[in-house]
Amino acid sequence: MEQQQLPNSTLILVFGIISIVTCCCYGIIGLPLGIVALVMANKATAVYAENPEIYKGFQNVKTGKILAIIGIVLNAIFLIYVIWMFTTIGYDGMQEAQEEFMRSFNQGMEEGRNK
Repeated sequence: MEQQQLPNSTLILVFGIISIVTCCCYGIIGLPLGIVALVMANKATAVYAENPEIYKGFQNVKTGKILAIIGIVLNAIFLIYVIWMFTTIGYDGMQEAQEEFMRSFNQGMEEGRNK
């Protein structure tokens, strides 16, 4: 009997990767993708546990689950950091810090060109 691909194994892996890549999007994109990948991985693991001999692609599910957990943690940390920044210095303070960073960055670039 030919083995069939485990349902959603590739999608779980892709969602896990995207949840890590989008961790700097304020947690809005990566956190839901990581949670969805984790739920799908748990369901796929249950399906695989029932009949492991008829499915292939469980390695993708395991890898996607690990990546989803890492993505959830990174997104949660970044989201908590952003919330903390808004509560401590506010939106205007964040805008001022960004403008100051850009001014110093541009100044450093100009000094590098002049050398």
